[in-house]
Amino acid sequence: MGGYFWSDISRLLRLQRHQNEKGTGTWRLNVCRARSSRQFAGRLHAGLCCCVKGRSESCGGVVQGLNGTIESPGFPHGYPNYANCTWLIITGERNRIQLTFVTLALEEDFDIVSVYDGQPSPGNLKMRLSGFMLPSPIVSSGSILALWFTTDFAVSAQGFKAVYEVLPSHTCGTPGLIPNGVIHGSRYNMGDKIRYSCESGFRAGRTHGAQWDFPSPFCRAEGACGGTLRGTAGSITSPGYPAEYDNNLDCTWSILAEPGDTIALVFNDFLLEDKYDFLEISGTEAPSIWLTGTTLPSPVISNKNWLRIHFTSDSNHRRKGFSAQYQGISLCLFAIS
Repeated sequence: MGGYFWSDISRLLRLQRHQNEKGTGTWRLNVCRARSSRQFAGRLHAGLCCCVKGRSESCGGVVQGLNGTIESPGFPHGYPNYANCTWLIITGERNRIQLTFVTLALEEDFDIVSVYDGQPSPGNLKMRLSGFMLPSPIVSSGSILALWFTTDFAVSAQGFKAVYEVLPSHTCGTPGLIPNGVIHGSRYNMGDKIRYSCESGFRAGRTHGAQWDFPSPFCRAEGACGGTLRGTAGSITSPGYPAEYDNNLDCTWSILAEPGDTIALVFNDFLLEDKYDFLEISGTEAPSIWLTGTTLPSPVISNKNWLRIHFTSDSNHRRKGFSAQYQGISLCLFAIS
């Protein structure tokens, strides 16, 4: 049946709000529709489908204690429009704070939770979150971690829930659990080591030591796509490229360079189903880079000696995919006399 996609609904709501302010319309749009009920359930999986007028609700404040929970106002039944909430998590000078999001469902690009390493100022911004993708655990460098949650005037969703824990300054924080895997070891101090193992039918991509300077390993089904790529140069493509990739893919590649080097990733071709199939790249200055659609991405430069590339496709439609080349870059220092 005919209907609206998410972007159409958002535009209609904003248009109707504009008409209300000018006295030319009424607030009547209260039903969200998708092309089919199956697509709606699969793609708007967190239930983004309510039009709520702005309402006043207290939120934010100073949070103290060894551990605790922070939730968006109204969670899990939907946050209000026009929300503007700031939380400050404060601990002792010799401690750090680890924040882990357990639920995240926000109107993408319009409702945002920003995480700051310290006071909520632009220079301390650590991560901006919107949509549905859960980030890895966030660890502060000092004794303050701040969250700033803002929403616009239309459309609500379930919201977010995060838990925090105070850590001694000499710890790295938990590297996090991994799908289809088990973590062995409960000490996360400098110099400690942990080990991951995979459930039956899966194999590990990599294990690592205590500094967490490499992302958590991953477990992938035997014979599935992805893997670890080493060497000074090489190429990476979506499965089957240049033929269309399959539906329901979940592929992760790790590119490893020599210690002290960085990695340049240059795309030659890029064609994904827009907003439903994604390529996530981590290991750069930004927490993660998310790519979708048909625009050829700019070159990506790591700020570490690794890049993690995570490709997912949904259950509908297939495209040609992507092709990219990578090369390790040695950092050279020159003395000028």
